[in-house]
Amino acid sequence: MQSLPSLNLGILAHIDAGKTSLTERLLYAAGVIDEIGSVDQGSTTTDSLALEKQRGITIKSAVVSFTLPGALGGTDVNLIDTPGHPDFIAEVERVLGVLDGAVLVVSAVEGVQPQTRILMRTLRRLRIPTLIFVNKLDRRGADLDRTLDAVAHRLTPDIVPMAGARDQGTRQAAALPYTAADPGFDARLADLLSRRDDRLLAAYVRDETAVDHARLRAALAEQTAAAEVHPVYAGSAVTGAGTDALIAGIAELLPARRPDPAAPVAGSVFKMERGAAGERIAYVQVTAGTVRTRDRLPVHRAGGEVGEAGEAGAGKVTAISVFDAGTDTRRDSVPAGRIARIWGLGEVRIGDTVGAAPAGHERQRHFSPPSLETVVSARCPAERGALHAALAQLAEQDPLIDLRRDEQRREIAVSLYGEVQKEVIQATLADEFGLAVDFRQTTTLHIERPVGTGEAVEYNGKDGNPFLATVGLRVEPAPVGSGVRFRLGVELGAMPYAFFAAVEETVRRTLEQGLYGWRVTDCVVTMTHSGYSPRQSHAHATFDKSMSSTGADFRGVTPLVLLAALRQAGTTVHEPMHRFRLDLPADALGTMLPALARLGAAPRTPTARDGGYELEGDIPAARVHDLEQQLPTLTRGEGVLESAFHHYQPVTGRVPERPRTDHNPLNRKEYLLQVQRRLSGFGGNGG
Repeated sequence: MQSLPSLNLGILAHIDAGKTSLTERLLYAAGVIDEIGSVDQGSTTTDSLALEKQRGITIKSAVVSFTLPGALGGTDVNLIDTPGHPDFIAEVERVLGVLDGAVLVVSAVEGVQPQTRILMRTLRRLRIPTLIFVNKLDRRGADLDRTLDAVAHRLTPDIVPMAGARDQGTRQAAALPYTAADPGFDARLADLLSRRDDRLLAAYVRDETAVDHARLRAALAEQTAAAEVHPVYAGSAVTGAGTDALIAGIAELLPARRPDPAAPVAGSVFKMERGAAGERIAYVQVTAGTVRTRDRLPVHRAGGEVGEAGEAGAGKVTAISVFDAGTDTRRDSVPAGRIARIWGLGEVRIGDTVGAAPAGHERQRHFSPPSLETVVSARCPAERGALHAALAQLAEQDPLIDLRRDEQRREIAVSLYGEVQKEVIQATLADEFGLAVDFRQTTTLHIERPVGTGEAVEYNGKDGNPFLATVGLRVEPAPVGSGVRFRLGVELGAMPYAFFAAVEETVRRTLEQGLYGWRVTDCVVTMTHSGYSPRQSHAHATFDKSMSSTGADFRGVTPLVLLAALRQAGTTVHEPMHRFRLDLPADALGTMLPALARLGAAPRTPTARDGGYELEGDIPAARVHDLEQQLPTLTRGEGVLESAFHHYQPVTGRVPERPRTDHNPLNRKEYLLQVQRRLSGFGGNGG
């Protein structure tokens, strides 16, 4: 059983800040590895995928566990290395929910970068205790003081510099940790910490000498654990300078916990993968209790329980692999405080919880959803089915891929954060599934929202309706961000529940493509009419499907009714808008404002700062790439851009083209002709 306190530690950074190199240094210091791997040579511990080794970037989050020595025997650390490239921000999002603390890596050369700001803003919003490590003191151009100023101005003023630097920009660069003997260090600590601690302030005012270094360190640990202040360490992950002080800070200042291995089982799933035989493997953080092989675990999903032990959606634990001492090894059980790979949990998904039901479990989204989309097709048409199966597996591991299949056009579309992600998907399909694929040009994802209210109904056996089903639907606008809500305006007992379920399922699927071909959202769909033909059979014969309603009848008629209601309601197309922030040299403002106007951006009033200007505003997501390309020329390479999805706004004066094919909304006459051809070919009534 686990007896040591545990700490789930995330290492986060903008790409190329040295995050994976720091992870290697921490593993080396903990005795997990005998030799430090190189990102350039593809020999690092956590970048195990072939693609990661080839590209020198982290694509998937990785877990390594070890014990840090310290008081009372030390702390068991589950270290999670995360991607730094913004295209793989979804991997970071899944990790945030299991972190007890984080180390945010900032380069002493490049300083605070756009992804650094996004990560720090999220860490502070979630109140995750965070240490900052200024890396690359040994690189030419390193400047610790300049970086500390940038951290204070662009990330948070609530920082505590824990070290100075010597011989920056050389291989002899060293970090010089501040101690009680350093003039002014205790005074700076007391000044910052007393702003949030009235008792400390009162004691300091009464007698400065009574507030000694030990008391200040205790207050620093308390406020760091509460995510109120952020100690800043410095050094070089490559040479090891300053990393000992960082390790001591992790053990002293980040809050470890003592989970109870005897409590009822509770845990959360933050990553999924497939084994060699195609089996589903869940990465589970066990927060309480002990999971054993052959246990039957209930699985809970945001918005409702998937299943209980022995039911669909949960399963019997068939194998456990526990992360420990730098590797993962097969065990019969995993206690609270550990992270394990678990087999046998059925249709479990990322974001699910296992064991005891959490109170008010809601799936949290910390970063913006992807705003790009592309259509992927197999070069060999016979592999279309295999492609869909492969993409479905990738979507299990990355739910924000948001796989969508257009049966009418026989197309498969995926959502993306960027072009690098598309390249990785293409390489993964080739390497892991043996599928050669092509991508259509990446386009910006739009949405549709209903303008008014629309209703339609198709009656069983009337007006040429070939389906043995009556369905009436009303579509109404709903508040922004509310998604799609389906509700019943008829008695639940009016027909078998399976028919209602078939209607709801088909409503949600049909709304993936509205009148202009975009996903319809922020609406309420109410079922206003229902009817069916009860199960019938000929005398002395078996069930006759041509006389009795089936689920296929309801799945067949629902798109016809829903799109008729949508036409009556009308929809507007909305495009994604990014909120941008530009840091500009003073003389670049005059050229930047007209350029932003040409790109359809709406800037706010510039703010003078540090001899230049800070400019914020909104810009269509489709024009962000253009802005990135023009920025170096417009600002002589000195401009810095940060942008992220913020909201959708109506498209005015034009209707964007469908990115997959020319969109042709479902036409009743053509649809019924398709149905009749299908029925004449197969017989029956749409079953």
